[in-house]
Amino acid sequence: MRLRRPTDFLVLQALYLHGRNVATNLAELTGKSRKNINTRLPVLADYGLVERIGPAETSGLYEITRLGERALEHADEYDEVEDFGALLEGTTADPTVPEPLLRGRHPDDEAPERTG
Repeated sequence: MRLRRPTDFLVLQALYLHGRNVATNLAELTGKSRKNINTRLPVLADYGLVERIGPAETSGLYEITRLGERALEHADEYDEVEDFGALLEGTTADPTVPEPLLRGRHPDDEAPERTG
């Protein structure tokens, strides 16, 4: 999994905080060009980090997936691991770590507030 920093993480963050959105709005939210966002969204979808959603099959409306949320949770580790995708899938995780911690949050932690 090859992500572009900071663009891909900014897109994921915008989708997480603002909910499903289209490239034009994501460009404004991230400060990146619409062309750049339109190029990156299909890549992020191929990685399973975002999903293209309806109402039409050709819709440019995207939302973050649970895997995309995990990517945000582990963004600070991106440059430190050899296989970021494996980290997100949990294959490099320590099996002694309790399951809630593998998901990136302790059950007592409050999730960041989302809009949308």
